[in-house]
Amino acid sequence: MSETSAGDVAATAVVVAAGWRRAGIAGAAIGVIAAGAAAGVAVERLTVGRGMRKKARLALDASGPYGSLRGIPGHAVADDGTELYYEVDEVEDTTGTGRSGANPGTGPSRRRRLFGRKAPGPVTVVFSHGYCLSQDSWHFQRAALRGLVRTVHWDQRSHGRSERGRAQAEGVPVGIDQLGRDLRAVIDAAAPEGPLVLVGHSMGGMTMMALADRYPELIRDRVAAVAFVGTSSGKLGEVNFGLPVAGVNAVRRVLPGVLKALGSQAELVERGRRATADLFAGLIKRYSFGSRDVDPAVSRFAERLIEATPIDVVAEFYPAFTEHDKSGALPAFRDVPVLILAGDKDLVTPSSHSEAIADQLPDAELVIVPDAGHLVMLEHPETVTDRLADLLVRIGAVPAEVS
Repeated sequence: MSETSAGDVAATAVVVAAGWRRAGIAGAAIGVIAAGAAAGVAVERLTVGRGMRKKARLALDASGPYGSLRGIPGHAVADDGTELYYEVDEVEDTTGTGRSGANPGTGPSRRRRLFGRKAPGPVTVVFSHGYCLSQDSWHFQRAALRGLVRTVHWDQRSHGRSERGRAQAEGVPVGIDQLGRDLRAVIDAAAPEGPLVLVGHSMGGMTMMALADRYPELIRDRVAAVAFVGTSSGKLGEVNFGLPVAGVNAVRRVLPGVLKALGSQAELVERGRRATADLFAGLIKRYSFGSRDVDPAVSRFAERLIEATPIDVVAEFYPAFTEHDKSGALPAFRDVPVLILAGDKDLVTPSSHSEAIADQLPDAELVIVPDAGHLVMLEHPETVTDRLADLLVRIGAVPAEVS
């Protein structure tokens, strides 16, 4: 698809603003901002019939099994009373059928290639997802590891199947520190004993840093390894999202206020999001992936995950990222094996932020994935899964194969 010219972007702004005007003035404002961020997004979507696009989305939803894996459900209770939903995938039983059931693409040959081993060890791998996503964003890694090692997948507060943050309902701003306490509640409920491997993408990695900041003894006593995927320890207010300096400065000035206004008119704004779904699909693709040949079903899956996050939740969490600074917590991870992985074309948490984490953890393995964006675990699942498998092997989470 061709890059948009300046004229195309201006025309797109008019189209977007018109669509969002159906949802009120605030909706139109965010539409113009989104259009300004659309430089480089192909606009050919806008020339295809809406009915045809809707049919295509439905077809992709039907053909892509992504996000369909389910485990043993559970609930943890956060310190403000919020119920946090999690699922556990247990280790396979000795018959090889497994408590989690069979999974396509994770048969013996795949498992031997990943691990070269059989019976998993008593380790629990806890996956934390990113902003505007859910536990299902780890679909490929979950499918590959299922039955081999015990895993916990949870939904951050106000995301996925977890309850809307109760403190936020009372007007308390959400912060990364709160998410760290939430993760502790999930660990206490789903994995109260035994060694842990913590894996976090974007906001999930920040959540792990907040956990270490608040509970360094938990990291010292129980954490066997850590994987940070496309995340940051701070200075997110300096990210330019691939925009010209003037454009990003303008967005920074108005976005917090606009998001707050949108959060107070959630119903109207959701209508506006639906009206401009096709443009926002292009924006999601630009800011989620780095390569041009992403599987359309995977791209659509990312859209569904992000679309499922209500606009008031989007608005609620946004300020937490500019305030986030957990570089001081990173030394807590110096005594454990650490994997740091990022896409080289990540516009949301640029790879330079992963390099900054690696500077604080000089013994960590740093992997910059070529031609990859922010959702690297969906865009290049084999690379991410293989690196995680190597990490698990390195710490002995999977015993030697019995010949």
